[in-house]
Amino acid sequence: MNIQNTIHFLNVKDHSVSQETFELVHDKDLDMLITHPQPSLDKLPSYYESVDYISHTDGNKSLFEKMYQFVKSIALKNKLNLINSESQRGKILDIGAGVGDFLSVAKKDGWEIIGVEPSEKAKAIAKNKGVTFVESLNDLENNSFDVITMWHVLEHVPDLKNQIKELKRLIKPSGTIIIAVPNFNSFDAKYYGSFWAAYDVPIHLWHFSKTAIKKLFAKENLELQKVLPMKFDSFYVSLLSEKYKTGKMNFIKAFFIGLRSNWAARQNMEYSSHIYVLKNTKN
Repeated sequence: MNIQNTIHFLNVKDHSVSQETFELVHDKDLDMLITHPQPSLDKLPSYYESVDYISHTDGNKSLFEKMYQFVKSIALKNKLNLINSESQRGKILDIGAGVGDFLSVAKKDGWEIIGVEPSEKAKAIAKNKGVTFVESLNDLENNSFDVITMWHVLEHVPDLKNQIKELKRLIKPSGTIIIAVPNFNSFDAKYYGSFWAAYDVPIHLWHFSKTAIKKLFAKENLELQKVLPMKFDSFYVSLLSEKYKTGKMNFIKAFFIGLRSNWAARQNMEYSSHIYVLKNTKN
């Protein structure tokens, strides 16, 4: 992605691992933020080495982890209901499958599942849940999936343009792609500014708006059909943002900021995170 036609937006610190500061630049045409500079591919894994990166650890010991797991159980049911409403049961690919909870639930519901996950630690946990993996998207055949999901993963991929091309290659002509990403136009993003946890630099390389998703996927004839809210995300992100800003979780304040964010989004439809449902419209 070319940053030549961008302007400075914000400086953000990596609060989780390195404590380094990165710049976010704004692509006005796409209404998208880009993390700059982006780590080299060989250095990027080191920024994931945080004990707090719960999606790769499956932790369930602290109060925060227990809350996360409780909310995740509700979110998994909602995700399953969504894919079942968009497609008949068939073959599903989850890119960035983490510890495999979503694919495990889908498998129990009758879906044929395949996952892709770069973290060996997370993959080992997922395999114990009956999740099947391939090492690379290159190992998969063209037009072979009814549904492809990326739950908070697209913001992590180094080669965004090629990733979208691969989604186009892998999805069936009538298939559905479901993408979930944070939204930097939300109330909680504006409230916390550089402390907003969902910026999560530098492992979040891209920061999307509804305009960005629509335009990026339209280039591959993938049509945006629905934008759905992820209402729990405002509370989770606000809790982490409070920790980054004050050094404490501040559960009560985070709850009210999350509530305010969802209330504001009822008016402007800019939630903390969105789920985008895209359809393959042309081969």
